[in-house]
Amino acid sequence: ASIFLGIVFLVLFYFGARVYLEARTAPADAIEMFVVGKQWMWKVQHPEGRREINELHVPVGRPVKLTMTSEDVIHSFFIPAFRIKWDVLPGRYTMLWFEATKPGRYHLFCAEYCGTEHSKMIGSVVAMEEEDYQAWLSGVESGESMADAGAKLFTRLGCTGCHRDRSVARGPALEGLFGKPVALKDGRVVTADQAYIRESILYPKAKIVMGFRPRMPTFKGRVNEEELLQLMAYIRSLGIDETKGNQP
Repeated sequence: ASIFLGIVFLVLFYFGARVYLEARTAPADAIEMFVVGKQWMWKVQHPEGRREINELHVPVGRPVKLTMTSEDVIHSFFIPAFRIKWDVLPGRYTMLWFEATKPGRYHLFCAEYCGTEHSKMIGSVVAMEEEDYQAWLSGVESGESMADAGAKLFTRLGCTGCHRDRSVARGPALEGLFGKPVALKDGRVVTADQAYIRESILYPKAKIVMGFRPRMPTFKGRVNEEELLQLMAYIRSLGIDETKGNQP
């Protein structure tokens, strides 16, 4: 009997684990959008430049990946009609993905008590046919993408002097950096993902890249979560420097 129950348990575990992994792994062709929770609103940025507050426009029939963070306290992004909910945490990025199958307007809630006006932290997900979505997406007057906004911010903050000027080279090269391994001064190797880049901007002395001194100042308090996402988009957009590759 115990062997039979063990087999049943393993079968249930297998199917449960597979469903969980599918739910937590966004398809490679998913459209990535960025969500910042703040008392008491949802702020959305589209890579092409559109911004929304308490609304999220998505195309029907295409997977959408949300990269989410919070400016203040713990929130929870909840779309009941899609049966999805995930915590949005300060100081880190979480991910959620879904695919709308039918056009319409669906309720969006914060499912984590986040303060006195928690009940007002509501919005809508607007699912549109592809043509309508593209028309909506191109209806913005400013064509500045998140990467373009990040490039301007990168220059305004003075980052070009260390990270883009090869005659100085006081900081690691950023071309082709995103998603690649980074060797640290203490012997560890980490991946240059969103969490690493965010930490490097806010707490630059936390992980020192091999071959460099801890000269970079902190930008904590100088850039907000939306600007961090723009800087992230810019760094991700950088191609590989043919003269230096991915090495500092």
